Amino acid sequence: MELKNAKVLVTGGSGGIGFEVAKQLIAQGAKVAICGRNQEKLDHAARSIGALPILADVSKEEDVTRMVATVIKEFGDFNVLINNAAFGFFGLLVDTPTDKFNELLATNLTGAMVTARESAKHFVSKSYGNIVNISSTAGLAGFANGTAYVATKFALKGMTECWRHELRKHNVRVMLVNPSEVQTDFVANSGRQARPQNATKLEATEIAHTIVSMLTLNDVGFITEATVWATNPQN
Repeated sequence: MELKNAKVLVTGGSGGIGFEVAKQLIAQGAKVAICGRNQEKLDHAARSIGALPILADVSKEEDVTRMVATVIKEFGDFNVLINNAAFGFFGLLVDTPTDKFNELLATNLTGAMVTARESAKHFVSKSYGNIVNISSTAGLAGFANGTAYVATKFALKGMTECWRHELRKHNVRVMLVNPSEVQTDFVANSGRQARPQNATKLEATEIAHTIVSMLTLNDVGFITEATVWATNPQN
């Protein structure tokens, strides 16, 4: 697609991968709205790149409905969803609290579904749209301490495949991106000790570049899934 014609919603766009995607899309001429749950952080991020801020929690259905309606009203159209909002929790199965497991499901999985559902309604009505789900290499293989997070990302991959089958006939491209470890606030926000910056590991810019590249492919085709690994990460 021509990015100058893109009307984009990036969930979880006030930091990390979401913020960088929004920044790169705006630089290419797209109109971009970002959502987040912290008003101060959201407003600061939006001002710094020229995005439209929408205070919303994707785990709340009423927030999602209002958010999508706002994008359509403010931009006059809507044709790209970057389904990025998510967070992590890591611990052994025997130490995983049910409430924390359900909290991840509400944002990472149900939130992604509801946001895609409300977006798809508009895309189908226009016979055009793009959905990019941000998953993880945790959605490709499990590992110790990953029960909650891995469950959400495996499920997101499965939902992506379902939506692709349903929406392809409506000229809606449904794509999945699987980043490996990316140096953002994700680790610290999941309750683990922050790691020192490492020049051999991925930054949010690499993932954003991948997403932008996928979107710019001529609409006659699309890349169903892309997985991004660091070439030679040290430590």
